Amino acid sequence: MTTSVPAYTAIVDDLTYTYEGIFPRESVQLAVEEAWQRLDAVSTIHTFLPVLVAKDARERLSAAAQAEGRITKKVPELLFVCVHNAGRSQMAAALAEHLSGGRVHVRSAGSRPSREINPLVVEALAERGISLTEAYPKPLTDSVTRAADVIVNMGCGDACPIYPGRRYEDWTVPDPEGADLATVRDIRDDLQARVTTLLREVLD
Repeated sequence: MTTSVPAYTAIVDDLTYTYEGIFPRESVQLAVEEAWQRLDAVSTIHTFLPVLVAKDARERLSAAAQAEGRITKKVPELLFVCVHNAGRSQMAAALAEHLSGGRVHVRSAGSRPSREINPLVVEALAERGISLTEAYPKPLTDSVTRAADVIVNMGCGDACPIYPGRRYEDWTVPDPEGADLATVRDIRDDLQARVTTLLREVLD
C-alpha cells in the first residue's frame, strides 16, 4: 500500500504544513494519493517518483487553492493545453517560464496525456538552455483551468472548458509527434515568437 511508504508520509506531512489553514490533512492526503497512483503507473525511474509526486500534488493543491480563492495570486497564471502534453504545450510552457523571468506562473496539461515527453522536444529546448528533466505529461483538470488567467489551446478542442473572466487563445501549431528534429526546431521557434508576444501583452 502507498500509505506504508515512508516517502508518501513525508510528502503528506510537508504539504500539510505548507497548506495549513488552507486545506485539511485529508485533502492533502487525497491529492498525494492520486498523484502517486497516476505517476506510479507511468514512471520509468521509480527513484524519482517521490519528487514527481510531491511536485504534482503541490501543483494540484496550489491550483485548487487559487481557483477557490483560498490564496491570492502574486503573478498572472498561464495555462498551455494540447492533446498529449508531450510536445507543444510543454515547449510553450517551458519557453514562457524561461522568458518571463518569474513574472508569470506557468502550467501545462493535456486532454489525453501520454506517458512521456517527446525526446526531440527535450533536445530542441536543451539547445536553448532549457531543461525538461523534471517535466512530465499531466492531465487537464478543472482546478488548473479555473486557476488560469490565460488559457492557450493547441488542439485539445472541446476538452478545454470555458470559464468567464479568462483570456482564451487558439494557436494553430503543428504537432511535433513523428516529426524530425529540424521540424521540431521550427515548431520551437514558432512557439517562442508566439510566447514572446503573449508575455508582452500580459505583462504590459
